[in-house]
Amino acid sequence: MAKIFYELRQNKNAKSSIKGKWFAHSKSVETMNTRKLAKHISEHGSVYTTDVVFGVLEKFRSCLVEMLLESKRVKIDGLGTFFTTIENEPGGADKKEEFNVVKNLKALHIRFMPEQEQEMNISSREFIKKAEFINVDAMGGEKKESTGGSGSGSGSNQSGNTGGGGDDSGMDQN
Repeated sequence: MAKIFYELRQNKNAKSSIKGKWFAHSKSVETMNTRKLAKHISEHGSVYTTDVVFGVLEKFRSCLVEMLLESKRVKIDGLGTFFTTIENEPGGADKKEEFNVVKNLKALHIRFMPEQEQEMNISSREFIKKAEFINVDAMGGEKKESTGGSGSGSGSNQSGNTGGGGDDSGMDQN
């Protein structure tokens, strides 16, 4: 089973209605760059060498960006869909004729929507069922909890939120 490491953090935002509450935040153990991912893929019984897999991944990246910049969505079957959204400057334009891209647009974001087809569903509600959660502060004490899948445990993380704390904590995510 997959192991998701987390640490508990307290909300210290004085303006928050949930100040003082504790929330789980994911803790990454490593950042896999394209070369490391290519090596990993090639070691999974692939007939392709690391350099071939790397080339395909690099071409995928450049083509993905190209397609997104042409206002296309890119669906990767079994994974999900990449698409763009526009962030506007606060306040907007007073009149349609006054709207100016340079003045009124703040950012262009790349977004991702996980696959939600029944057989390959990796939406957040299904994805959490496949993971075993390990509190990094309790690594020596073997505190393991699971929300589903084949693991055992309490069915929630230590903060008591089955959703893992989410964005309602008012704190930055890893």
